[in-house]
Amino acid sequence: MSRLKVGILFGGASEEHPVSVKSAREVERNLDPGKYEPFWIGITAGGEWRLCDGGPAPGWENGGARPVTLSPDRRVHGLLVMGPDGYETVRLDIVLPVLHGRFGEDGAVQGLLELSGIPYIGCGIGASAVCMDKSLAYTAARNAGIETPPFQVVEENGKVDPDRLRYPVFVKPARSGSSFGVGKVDREEELPAALGAARQYDTKVLIEEAVAGSEIGCAVLEDPFGLTVGEVDRVDLSHGFFRIHQEDSPETGSENATFIVPADIPDASRRAVQEAATTVYRALGCTGLARVDMFLTDDGRVVLNEVNTLPGLTSYSRYPRMMAAAGLALSDVVDRLVLTALHGKRP
Repeated sequence: MSRLKVGILFGGASEEHPVSVKSAREVERNLDPGKYEPFWIGITAGGEWRLCDGGPAPGWENGGARPVTLSPDRRVHGLLVMGPDGYETVRLDIVLPVLHGRFGEDGAVQGLLELSGIPYIGCGIGASAVCMDKSLAYTAARNAGIETPPFQVVEENGKVDPDRLRYPVFVKPARSGSSFGVGKVDREEELPAALGAARQYDTKVLIEEAVAGSEIGCAVLEDPFGLTVGEVDRVDLSHGFFRIHQEDSPETGSENATFIVPADIPDASRRAVQEAATTVYRALGCTGLARVDMFLTDDGRVVLNEVNTLPGLTSYSRYPRMMAAAGLALSDVVDRLVLTALHGKRP
């Protein structure tokens, strides 16, 4: 049986570029060479596409790799690899976009893949765009009966009446990954600086009331036979708020957070979290995989925080840990995602 030719996109021109490279290296360690023939497509921080024959090895951005383009022409159904005398084509069976944040989770690369006609892993254009924009995700979740924090949207030139806010609030870019640009504001005089920090990542800013409760995550995986909901985790914070991708060396742990998997919460709360995650996944039109982050309040309410349509897959990431606790190794997760994409499970 011939191996599937898998194009694996990693890197990217977003603030989450380093995390994507780490995720790709973890995927490489868990990719079955008997099933898959990988083509590693690294996107530099400047947006240059390169075919990395050695995989996501250190130094891949420093030259040596061949320029490559993913062709939108369906007759090509794959890559145009540039050479000194022109180009060669490589037909791909499937693409795994291991890209986080802008241009990876927001529907941009999904649109290119739709044009190309190549099956791909993960959420489609619509779900990716909606989940990336926290205000749209909140609106869709509320319509499905899921509670969200009270929030308001501030557009590029919008003004904020600080007297109408119930402090503390979180100020965050509406369309950015992880906690980049997120700030907690406890009093009015802190608001301008927080807005300025958020606007470095997006012109559209969200201001939401802080939710008193535990930070909870739930991993969701879809295959042709249905949904698998991973174990629930809890982020145990010593101080501040969770921002692991901005640590100096997250592999050795966070300066203010540890992860408890399975979460040390009552069984009834665990079921409520898993049911809410499934509802959000369906309501937002997700396919493949997603990590739904929520708050669990002291009185047992589940409140949506955000949805990650291509969560981190690094050695320290939450999604693989939650799936491993449910009995699925990352290699099994990849296999199921491939099956889902090849079966055309997409809204």
